[in-house]
Amino acid sequence: MDISGKKVIITGGGRGMGKRFALDLKNLGAKPYVVDVARENLDALMSEAQVPGDTLDVTSEKDVEAFFEKYVSENGSPDVLINNAGIIADGLFIRKKGEEVTKFPLENWQKVLNVNLTGVFLCGREAAYHMVKAGTRGVIINISSISRAGNLGQTNYSATKSAVDALTVTWAKELSRYGIRVGAIAPGYINTEMVAKIREDVLQKIIQNIPVGRLGEMEEISQAVQFIIRNDFFTGRIIEVDGGMRI
Repeated sequence: MDISGKKVIITGGGRGMGKRFALDLKNLGAKPYVVDVARENLDALMSEAQVPGDTLDVTSEKDVEAFFEKYVSENGSPDVLINNAGIIADGLFIRKKGEEVTKFPLENWQKVLNVNLTGVFLCGREAAYHMVKAGTRGVIINISSISRAGNLGQTNYSATKSAVDALTVTWAKELSRYGIRVGAIAPGYINTEMVAKIREDVLQKIIQNIPVGRLGEMEEISQAVQFIIRNDFFTGRIIEVDGGMRI
């Protein structure tokens, strides 16, 4: 698929990697449209680069359906969906400190599943629905993670990213009959606002375990997005962009 002129919806697109995807695709002639829970992120992006967007709670079926109906009525079916929205709420499954034993909160389990998995399902479903209705030979890209293999302190996050991989393969098999391709990207530790919050000594230990010896850059994940869009023979696979690191 030629990127120029294509309509691209990016969830979690107001900052971080989602913002980078939007800016790079716009520079390549695409028509990105970002959704984010934070209005201030959208306003800043519009002011900076004239990339349109709207607030959206990806965990709400009603809101996601309404957003896609509105978008399609104004722009037509999207050509590409990038399911980028995600959160973390890390913690050990069971933690013992002295004589006190604590459990991982159900609330933190549920809220991460709601955004990282249910949000991907809802947005992917609505994008595919409108693509099929319009006869659009589109692309859905899901953002997975190196943590999909299981990572200390990330029971919830790892579970969602492993599930996203399974959704990707399943959707690719089901949607191929309509000319819709589905792929995923599993980034390693990338130089984003989220990673910048990691304590410096912990971050340095992480970097020591990355064979290339550094964090990844958002541009390198953006290049993988562009590859999936462009390569019409790519579907049902997960691209690992992790500097050779294995958790």
